[in-house]
Amino acid sequence: MSDLVRWARSLEAIARSGMTYTENPFDRGRFEAVREIAAELAAGVTGESPSVLMRRFGDEYGYATPKIDMRGVVLGSGDVLLVREVGDERWTLPGGWADVGESPRQAIEKEIREEAGIAARAVRVLGVFDRDFRGRTQWPAHAYKLYVLCEPDGGTPTGDGLETEAAAYFDPADLPALSFKTPAEHLASVLAIAADATLGAALD
Repeated sequence: MSDLVRWARSLEAIARSGMTYTENPFDRGRFEAVREIAAELAAGVTGESPSVLMRRFGDEYGYATPKIDMRGVVLGSGDVLLVREVGDERWTLPGGWADVGESPRQAIEKEIREEAGIAARAVRVLGVFDRDFRGRTQWPAHAYKLYVLCEPDGGTPTGDGLETEAAAYFDPADLPALSFKTPAEHLASVLAIAADATLGAALD
């Protein structure tokens, strides 16, 4: 991630938090000006319009905190479950943003059920990573990726036709092309931890 994106992200977070708590109209104007500067910085990297970025910023409110991307590491006979999202030729671990009102366990078990068509039980946190989740030149929110080991409860994986086109188990030594949503280095790390019960979770 470039320094410009990191600076823009930090400035936008400061501005958003400031606008949340200030009651002074002059301070609010200053925070809005900081947010405009953040949009201009980010636009210099992404090629998007500052006005488009400002509208995106406006969709976020309250104290700025990282988003949480939940990913399920489902192992069946040593193979790892991957899904292929609609319109993508690459594969990823099943998962997505945690929804408000769900526990981490509920969030990841739901994602696996919806995206891969099987039931699974969350049993162990394998890693929490700090990650620029998009991996592409578009305004990125700050995100943590949380990987959870899950035990499958039988069934044949299948895509839901809405979010995923396919779901299948793969030999970790012979993986297909991976989506940016599942970085190869993350997957290698969590698979090694999953294979050794004495290892603690990885933590950035």
